[in-house]
Amino acid sequence: MDKFWIAFSAIEQVDSPFVQRLYNYFGDIEKSYSATQAELSRIEGLSIKKTENFIKQRDKINPDKVLEEVINRGIKFYTFENPNYPKLLKEISNPPTVLYYKGNLESCNLERTLAVVGSRKASYNAKESVEKVLSGLEGTDLCIVSGLASGIDTTAHRCALKHNLKTIGVIASGFDYTYPAANKDLYKEIEDHGGAILTEYYPTFEPLKFRFPERNRIVSGISYGTLVAEASLKSGALITANLTLEQGRELMCIPGVITNPNTEGIYKLLKNGATLVTCAQDILEALNWEIKPAEQLKMDLTGLSTDEQKVIEAVEIEEKGFDEISSITGINTNDLLILLTTLELKGFIKQTTGDRYKKV
Repeated sequence: MDKFWIAFSAIEQVDSPFVQRLYNYFGDIEKSYSATQAELSRIEGLSIKKTENFIKQRDKINPDKVLEEVINRGIKFYTFENPNYPKLLKEISNPPTVLYYKGNLESCNLERTLAVVGSRKASYNAKESVEKVLSGLEGTDLCIVSGLASGIDTTAHRCALKHNLKTIGVIASGFDYTYPAANKDLYKEIEDHGGAILTEYYPTFEPLKFRFPERNRIVSGISYGTLVAEASLKSGALITANLTLEQGRELMCIPGVITNPNTEGIYKLLKNGATLVTCAQDILEALNWEIKPAEQLKMDLTGLSTDEQKVIEAVEIEEKGFDEISSITGINTNDLLILLTTLELKGFIKQTTGDRYKKV
């Protein structure tokens, strides 16, 4: 039945509330898609104009062909009735009927999702604050969700990648478009590092202005809480903040410089009860999450060689320089260089300043 969900989503003039209404009435997606004008007219409150427009557009769509187009592009998807569809997103008032994605959504922990949003023209202070807060979550199984726009969104995704956190980017177009174009490499980095790019839009749909506020409900809807880093009184970030409250999720804000117009929205939210965040622990407390060692990013040490385990043990408590590690482990220089590179690529250790290393 996937092809009928896809066919619905391929009609630009049809939105998800319309599809949900039909699906709830008929209880079957094929019947919903194939309904006659007479059958649709029996649905109380359904616009006649909308139904006429749907039937007109439907006649131009071949369900088998649109499904094939998605598959040929290498795009994966979950339809609303798929058991793997994110359960948190299903709870919002207007859930997407189809979620198209690239990357590895299955590896992202959807039980620990945090949205991070803010100004596209973010100040240096705001970006630095996001870095400080997210760095405190390093190596945990939390997943950072944002909208892949410039500014705070880009900062949030890059911080997640830097600190070994999975990240999900939600875009406001189909996969035939990359917006902004400057983030083309970031799209790929997210996919390559076990994260995912999501959209509710069929591949050919453009990033039109009205789709960005629609996208925001997915950013907050798939997340247990939203962290706002910077927001003017009229901004997309403030829209997402309001959606967060409507969806019954936790709203948090990073304070900023009071002379910056982009913090006016932040202080308005804080005055209205949003949680003030200055460090990672504030987020964990607000969401009632406890990060225990067993819940941190799982690293199976059993498959490592004896020398690899020695290196990890050497830097487990505090970072150490190359010579210190060599002295503690007794491993010769050439072999140690190879081991350090290998362990860094595997994500077990990371290089800090100079030739110093620490366990991730």
